Amino acid sequence: MRIELIPRSDPSPVARALAPLAALVVAFLIAGLVVALMGKSPVSAFEVYILQPLGDPWSLRAMLVKATPLILIAIGLSYCFRAGLWNIGAEGQFVMGGIAGSALALATHGSDPGPWLLPAMMLAGIVGGAAWGAVPAFLKVRFGVSEILTSLFLVYVAELFLDWLARGPWRDPGGFNFPQSVVFESAARLPEIPGLDRVHVGVVFAVIAVVITAVVLGRTLFGYRLKLTGDAPRAARFAGFDARRTTLIVFLISGGLAGLAGIAEVSGQIGRVLPDISPGYGFTAITVAFLGRLNPWGILAAGLVLALTFIGGENAQILLRLPFDLTVAFQGLVLLCVLTADALVSYRPRLVRQAGARA
Repeated sequence: MRIELIPRSDPSPVARALAPLAALVVAFLIAGLVVALMGKSPVSAFEVYILQPLGDPWSLRAMLVKATPLILIAIGLSYCFRAGLWNIGAEGQFVMGGIAGSALALATHGSDPGPWLLPAMMLAGIVGGAAWGAVPAFLKVRFGVSEILTSLFLVYVAELFLDWLARGPWRDPGGFNFPQSVVFESAARLPEIPGLDRVHVGVVFAVIAVVITAVVLGRTLFGYRLKLTGDAPRAARFAGFDARRTTLIVFLISGGLAGLAGIAEVSGQIGRVLPDISPGYGFTAITVAFLGRLNPWGILAAGLVLALTFIGGENAQILLRLPFDLTVAFQGLVLLCVLTADALVSYRPRLVRQAGARA
């Protein structure tokens, strides 16, 4: 016996809309079973992971900070995914954006550069991430190399480059040999939003990216080109849309937004260069993009949900002695459940008896 997936002639719009919610519920049930097998109470874990952070003002502010890079990166990824392209290397583009923007902050350290520095750092972060994203795009359009492999491999190149910088040329000589740069001066730090302690203006960048993308994808010819290219590549070619040009553009946009997220995280949250500036935002953002159904407003909501798991995972480490790796596994489980739910909405599974099998 084997399982075949038969396309549904008319998938239910209601089922398609509820699929992400159903996927979340299933993921929570599976995670609860795993927690029970580890000898902990699933009810207590749910309270620590979800309910306590939602009732704590400090945790809510921290959730906004965590959601900012997830939303920015996921919005960028939505351009690629809608066009049928797989940018798996947003983590590396995030890192390279952080490096490019930090280079300006460190080069002007102690020189009182003035108000131009912060916008220049953000622009440098966008350029750095876009340049890193352009590499797999160029290799695909020029040589036909899989963008999945090249974008993923470039993540490790970027991470090792950051590690070398933090331990070598950029290491603080007065930092007692710790692998970190000097603390950025105030001119190189993203300011906090008034009235929201610890929440920097990078949150505003994420909201602006959501609004602009909603307009671009929903009301412009470029948005229609992405949808047509992803859904019907042959029709897109007949319509005169250049697939190579589309590939380059969406990877530049995706890399640029990931790079902006990288420098916003370094400048707004960390305040210095470290060997590791990301807990895996670039990979988690893939889950955010699909949980949000590649819709900008859905991504906004999904980013907040996944940010909540980061905060809850940190609480569970302290209160329940659960490993933080469980949070990472849960985020991967959410992606698996979302993809499965989407498949079941679009296809109907059927058992098929293989030829030669016994009756």
